[in-house]
Amino acid sequence: MQVRAIIEAAIECQKAGAKVLPEIMHPLVLDRKELWILEQATRRVADELIKKSGVRLNYIVGTMIELPRAALLAREIAEVANFFSFGTNDLTQTTMGLSRDDAGRFLRTTWTRRKPEFSAPTRSNPSTPRASECLCAGASNRAARPAHKLKIGICGEHGGDATA
Repeated sequence: MQVRAIIEAAIECQKAGAKVLPEIMHPLVLDRKELWILEQATRRVADELIKKSGVRLNYIVGTMIELPRAALLAREIAEVANFFSFGTNDLTQTTMGLSRDDAGRFLRTTWTRRKPEFSAPTRSNPSTPRASECLCAGASNRAARPAHKLKIGICGEHGGDATA
């Protein structure tokens, strides 16, 4: 349903003369096979709508890297993805094995007592564990291939904080 809405809106924009390049992102992907299944389903819906419209429209399909497993399997996932966006909130949460509901009660205290284990805190989330940073860097390095220009982005609290 969301793919349909994105592509229909992009077609309308294209018809109105605006240049658009939709980026359709699938969250919480575990591995290459899962993204491939989602990517194929996305393309079936999108390509049918584009063909019916008679408009020429390009789009790309990617994933949010939010799970440690996905970060570790980045090279394989990059075979299917046109882009990655690192979801720092969920990646931090899953890397540290924390629940968002509980973390606020003890993270600030943990960060102050064990400062060397964490990098600079953000305003709303006091910890960016080095493990999450390593996962992002490692995944980017594993996914990088000269023949494939994978777009890489970041979102979440850490992506919006220049001090993190």
